[in-house]
Amino acid sequence: MDDELQKGRFELNTTQPAFRWTMKQTWEHLLFAHWPIPVDAIRSFVPEALDIDTWDGKAWIGILPFRIGGIRLKYMPSLPWMRSFPEINVRTYVRSGGEPAIFFLSMDASHPLLVPIAKQWYRLPYHQAKMRFRADGRSIAVQSRRLSASRPEEAFRAVYRPVSTPFAARQGTLEYWLMERYIYYCRCGRSGGLYRGQVVHAPWELQTAEADFRCGTLTRGFGLDLGTPALLHYSRGTRALIGPCRKARE
Repeated sequence: MDDELQKGRFELNTTQPAFRWTMKQTWEHLLFAHWPIPVDAIRSFVPEALDIDTWDGKAWIGILPFRIGGIRLKYMPSLPWMRSFPEINVRTYVRSGGEPAIFFLSMDASHPLLVPIAKQWYRLPYHQAKMRFRADGRSIAVQSRRLSASRPEEAFRAVYRPVSTPFAARQGTLEYWLMERYIYYCRCGRSGGLYRGQVVHAPWELQTAEADFRCGTLTRGFGLDLGTPALLHYSRGTRALIGPCRKARE
């Protein structure tokens, strides 16, 4: 699969002429684990400028472990120290001016150089973590613990695998509502300001998945003690263009 991604089998959706990208990335072996939650449970962690997006009256939380690689800044060659590394995103779903988007609650990654760069340039809520990521052709195993962790809330461990043939989410389905979003928002950890960014990639190629969460407590810091996920999906990956992250109106 990784060779197919690098050869460009997953074509980028670059039909938006106004889109100005600053970085290329490859995302591999993604798990999309999702839980419905009451809107009030997450409202205080999302800026008031953003509306909580809902499906059947519920907000949704997503936890996404994956491997990131193929990183290249625009106008620059690939750099050998930009190797692939694991990442885990915790996100919820919002709207601004009717525009569907993602709001990142937290991001954990293991690259010692790219994490501070991403926090500085893209204002993303990254935490430096010690992580392991193994894909053996049958399943994917992920372990993570924040280097600053003093509590078990800051750890994650799971094994997951696809269990269906690939499919594309259809418009009007919950899968499409959750997955096909290309705008993101985040809170700058230094200034507290709200920032907005955009990504462009081909529509997700999904498979239903099963997962064994042996430790998944990254959301307890937000007062959320999640149980069994309501939805589990796997994607072998995509190539993406990343745009600049700019200050948003509040």
